[in-house]
Amino acid sequence: MKVILQQEVKKLGKKGDIIEVSEGYARNYLLPQKLAIPATNNNVNTAKLQKAAEERKKERMLDEAKLLAAQMAKIAVTIPVKMGEGGRLFGSVTAKDIADALVKEHKLELDKRKIELKDAIKSLGTFTVTIKLHPEVSTQIEVIIKAAE
Repeated sequence: MKVILQQEVKKLGKKGDIIEVSEGYARNYLLPQKLAIPATNNNVNTAKLQKAAEERKKERMLDEAKLLAAQMAKIAVTIPVKMGEGGRLFGSVTAKDIADALVKEHKLELDKRKIELKDAIKSLGTFTVTIKLHPEVSTQIEVIIKAAE
């Protein structure tokens, strides 16, 4: 019996896949659990339309990420920090601080988890920070750490 998976099922396939399974498995497990629907002509066409819409959405997201990456490559963020004795920082500059500075200076909302810091910044200077906007798109921005007046 041919069925269309409604969600991922281990060892069978992913959501939207059209697969062939035994009649009993489909009737007794997949259909009652709403893991699959019968592969009628109408359902197959609907599944194909949904897959095409999903592909278009993924492509649009990729294009938006590339555009944002091009804009962000020109950005520099300045973060003023408190200094202790001997030119050391109180605390450190984290991804959250960088995300807050992006919102304040450039009005760019960015999730702090997308900002990749190998370890927290603990000194003054200029640093290059990688931002992962999409699984296939990343960019780098300049972060300038200076002493607060």
